Formats: sequence, C-alpha cells, structure tokens
Amino acid sequence: MTTVDVRLDPPYRVTIGAGALAQAAQHCAAYSKVALVADRRVIELHGSQLGDLSQAPCLEIVGGEAAKRFGPLAQVLDFFAAEALDRQSVVVTLGGGTIGDLGGLAASLYKRGIAVVHLPTTLLSQVDAAVGGKTAINLDAGKNLVGTFHQPSAVIADTATLSTLDAVDWRSGLGEVVKTAIIAGEEQLAFLEQSAALLRARDPRAIDEVVALCVRAKAAVVADDATERGPRRSLNLGHTFAHGIEHAASFDAVPHGLAVAVGLRLAVRASARVGLLEAPNLETRLVNLLVQLDLPTSLAELEALSTQDGSAAERVLDGMAHDKKGAVGTPEFVLPLRPGELRLGVPMERADLLEILRSV
Repeated sequence: MTTVDVRLDPPYRVTIGAGALAQAAQHCAAYSKVALVADRRVIELHGSQLGDLSQAPCLEIVGGEAAKRFGPLAQVLDFFAAEALDRQSVVVTLGGGTIGDLGGLAASLYKRGIAVVHLPTTLLSQVDAAVGGKTAINLDAGKNLVGTFHQPSAVIADTATLSTLDAVDWRSGLGEVVKTAIIAGEEQLAFLEQSAALLRARDPRAIDEVVALCVRAKAAVVADDATERGPRRSLNLGHTFAHGIEHAASFDAVPHGLAVAVGLRLAVRASARVGLLEAPNLETRLVNLLVQLDLPTSLAELEALSTQDGSAAERVLDGMAHDKKGAVGTPEFVLPLRPGELRLGVPMERADLLEILRSV
C-alpha cells in the first residue's frame, strides 16, 4: 500500500493499492453510526470486500451525472434521517466521482456537517475527484453550480476495483491523469509519456504508480489552498473548455475525462494564441500522448457534439458562459506556459475563443 497525507487541519490520509477496501471498516470504527451511499453496480461487484462495513445500512444509487441533481440529494438526506444518523456518524461513499460528489454534499449539509469517507472505484475519482473536499450537484444552467467544500476523513483507493471499469470510464480517468501530469511538471509528464503503453494495457504496477503520482500532486496543491481562492485553481486546467463541451452535449453524452482531454489541447492552443506558451512543442507532445492513451484530440471526435444541429464551436462557447470559475458570462482560463507553470484567471475575447474552438 501507498499512503499520501493531505496536510490540512485536520489532516487526512489517502490509502492506495490493490485490496485497500478491506481497510475501510477500521477507518469507521470510532464513529457512532455508519451509512453507505453506493453506486448500485459497484456494490454488486465489490461490496463483499468491505468486511464488517458490508453490514451497514446502504442506499444504492445509479451513478452518472443524473445522480447529481436535487432529487437524489433529497433522497440521500432522507436516508440519513431515516437511519437516525447523528453528528458523530460517518457517511461512506462507494463508487465514482458522481457518487462521491453527491454523498459528500449530503454529508456536508446533514446536521450542518458530518464526517465522510470516500471509497473511489473509478480511475477519475481515484486520481482527482475523491481528494480535496469538493462536493457538488448540477443545474440545468451548468455543471457543479451547487456545492460545498467538505474534506473527507479518509480516502481509500483500491486500485483492484479498476479492473472492472469499462473502456469509456477507463479512458475518462486517463484524461484527468494527463491534466495532472501537465500541472505537476516536466518530470511527471515525461513519466506519463513513458508509461502510456502500460497504462493503455492496464498494467497493475503502472496504475498504482500513476494514481499515487496524481494524488501526491493534488494533495500538495490542496494543502496550500483548500477552498480554491488561489493556486488550487490550477487544477481547472482544461476544465473551462471541458465544461463548455459537457454543457453543449447535455452532460452525460460526453464523459468528463474525454471532455478534459480535448479541453487540454484547447487550453494549450489558447495559450499560444495569447502569447503565453513558452514550450512550443507542448501541443505536439500532448496530442501524441492523447493518441497513445486512446483519448480524443478534437471536437470532431466527440460524437455527441458532431451529431447535433448547429456549430459545435458556438454551442461550446455558449456553455462556457455558465462556468462557475469566472464572472457571469465571462469565463476565465487556466493556461499553461510550460509543464509545471500555469497562468490563472486569463480572460479571452469571444472572437479568439471561436477561432480556437473551430481550429481543433
């Protein structure tokens, strides 16, 4: 097992490795009551590995973006009340990022906040969503517009669960891996380039190393800026474009990590357009890496956009106007200068954005 400490107040630990789910029960032993919020499919596949925790009351939810709505949130809160959870209780989430977002938000609201432990079972949630305390649900107007910061008490990332991911979920997680490597720096990006073939083949050792790399990188950023007032905004690299893509495609039609993959290329191209890019070969390296990992590199490759009427570029641009990280109607961008160095909060003109979107 690999452990990474997230140095906040209070601190918490992320445990990474095959078979880690067996440790979940001991993390919950000190709480008065335990309640599980689990992806229905994941509890079928991996519930038997939870040991004593499998006896806890469990609310099963169908995962995906449809879970991140007010209806499911109310269902989870009613479940907590029905189980008579108190302020010394703990919520355990089992599943991907949408389940963690939903369960974490409910835990932050119930009785003004109770503890939560995340058991992420997708690559995307293990390398990104489960660490850092962000919780959210979606509105029709945009993604993740209703949420809180609520740090978990522990995160247990059992990499053996990733063997049951389908190809789309696996590729989606790799999009966030690429993002993290660019943020972390040249050494991490080079390591990912060298490991691409092993990751595409789902080599267990390579998976453990990459999950640990991403968690360390995110933990370092979160420790400096828990509530995204400054440096933590770097983690949004590619995401303003990605959320515009998801909005244009009605969220679930384009998996988040695939939107991020294209968003990363758009961010690099935007950086070049405004004269910030200091690594002229970064776009070539990025495209080569995305291809090696079987990730999309252009809007045209995202079928959910290309099959709709009208200009994909226009619809993505309209979707970006709802991004929560900028002023209303004025999206701001995280743009790379080189691996490991980013510029935050960069505004861009609509005409430039349209030209960039039409070029990729």
